[in-house]
Amino acid sequence: MTGPGNAIRILDPSTANQIAAGEVVERPASVVKELVENSIDSGAGRIEVEITSTKDAISRIRVTDDGSGISPADADLVFTRHSTSKIERIGDLTRCATLGFRGEALASIASVSRVTILSRPRGSGNPTGTLIVCAGGEIIEKREAGSPEGTTVTVEDIFFNTPARKKFQRSPKAEIGYITSVMERIVLSWPHLSFRFVHNGREKFATPRGGDLRSAVVALFGNEYARSLIEVGGEGELVRVKGYISRPSLSRQSAYQVFLSVNSRVVYSRSLIEAVREGYGTLLPADRFPVAFLDITVRRNLVDVNVHPAKRQIRISREEEVRADLKKIIHEALRGQDLVPGRREDLVPDNFPVSRYSPSTVEPSVIREPTLGELQVTERRLRQTSLLPDGGADRLPIPRMQVIGQLGDTYIVAFTADEDLVILDQHAAHERILYDQIREKNGRQVSQELISPVTIHLSIGESEFLREKIDILSGEGFSIEEFGNGAFLVRAVPVFLGRSEDPSDVRDMLSGILDEGLRTGVDAREKIRRLVACRGAIKAGTICTDDQCSRLVSQLMATRDPWTCPHGRPTMIVFPKKKIDTLFKRF
Repeated sequence: MTGPGNAIRILDPSTANQIAAGEVVERPASVVKELVENSIDSGAGRIEVEITSTKDAISRIRVTDDGSGISPADADLVFTRHSTSKIERIGDLTRCATLGFRGEALASIASVSRVTILSRPRGSGNPTGTLIVCAGGEIIEKREAGSPEGTTVTVEDIFFNTPARKKFQRSPKAEIGYITSVMERIVLSWPHLSFRFVHNGREKFATPRGGDLRSAVVALFGNEYARSLIEVGGEGELVRVKGYISRPSLSRQSAYQVFLSVNSRVVYSRSLIEAVREGYGTLLPADRFPVAFLDITVRRNLVDVNVHPAKRQIRISREEEVRADLKKIIHEALRGQDLVPGRREDLVPDNFPVSRYSPSTVEPSVIREPTLGELQVTERRLRQTSLLPDGGADRLPIPRMQVIGQLGDTYIVAFTADEDLVILDQHAAHERILYDQIREKNGRQVSQELISPVTIHLSIGESEFLREKIDILSGEGFSIEEFGNGAFLVRAVPVFLGRSEDPSDVRDMLSGILDEGLRTGVDAREKIRRLVACRGAIKAGTICTDDQCSRLVSQLMATRDPWTCPHGRPTMIVFPKKKIDTLFKRF
């Protein structure tokens, strides 16, 4: 249906191309992905990516390869939409072995930027190649020019003719972080190729030709990181899997470090990520994810690669069978491994006898008294939140309640004056209390030096995201200094966390802040506050005395939004006495 008085019209090619570009070219990282994938498809063995940025934006992207090159005859078609050397007919999609095939990338990129291509076919015997320049979708120059074998594509003035899209780009540091993440995933999927990544003349990483996945992991994440991994190699009914997964002791709060490729194509698949996690069974908590670097080979006729304009997602037929294969292969890779946290088989001699874990006989449960250390930690956390500002008149009414005790070291059981039964989640309740205190700092000290500074080592992509957020982190109580080569020293943390935060906890908390792949729509500052509140709160499984339980309930009553934690989980559930009477047939 059209609106009153609106005529149906055909869009002009320029407008249509810019709209199509929005599906393919979301940000500079999209340009890098498309160009590098084109280089891989050209049979290149060496690919170099150079990024130039100013304080305001990414100003230039240059991708150079030693691939097959572009002939003068094909140069006229390179910027034409739906021109491709990868397929001829629809049936080819089920056999497509290349990363690109739609014929949209260069046309889309050129419609919103200035693109220069210099290319010479491999083995042409001619010392000159073809130079072609396209701006805003219009070819403005084409001529012969001296060129090495292969192709160099230079993209400048990105989004110059689409200011609305340019306005929504992130800061240069953030955009470099996105580009780095794209490069990391491509390198991990094609480790046998040589990649060099340069930003403003500074080499960020380089990998040799003929390498393997382990050497790529070392180049991107460091040798210590690689030593914590378990090799995966297995085959199921429908899939073949190779790569590495982490021991359960190395896990993340989200799936941002689960690197998957299907048939060497970098993809995001929540279903396959879940299958990887399920392969760990009970070795990982339900809300934790492993670190994984996996290439999954599936029969091409089972994979539909044409479901997303930017080719980030795929559709797999017989998906449940594929998931079952993947889950089983992961499970078998973990079986028989020494999974004791902190122990590394490769740090001891090969002939050193390593005992294997076997479950011991479980003794009958007994009531355990809290240790002095546990009581002191709980006391410190409760004293910290005892200074919570009063919510005042805006506070929602919570009936006063009397604590009965604790259930499963996780829930506080209480009753009200009306004899309603109340069960409170001690972690969610204290998380809400602490979050309100963080939000209402009111000039109070927010930072506290650690007893021992914590050194963390980040990947190149993580380092870029952290640099962008250091000012925000500083405002929330973190003191972080960069030492180079991916090393950062954490000297202070928010006062709400205490002075002896475990190094692995600091690293894990920062990984949650750095996660850009699973954003929830909240800004960075808000995300940091929620994570600090979660980390600083009394944990489930902590034994509390009756007095501590009562103080926790009193503090919750002083908050403005006592019904949920900052993540939206309920802090309490009420069972009205009338409902209980009904259940016991006391009408």
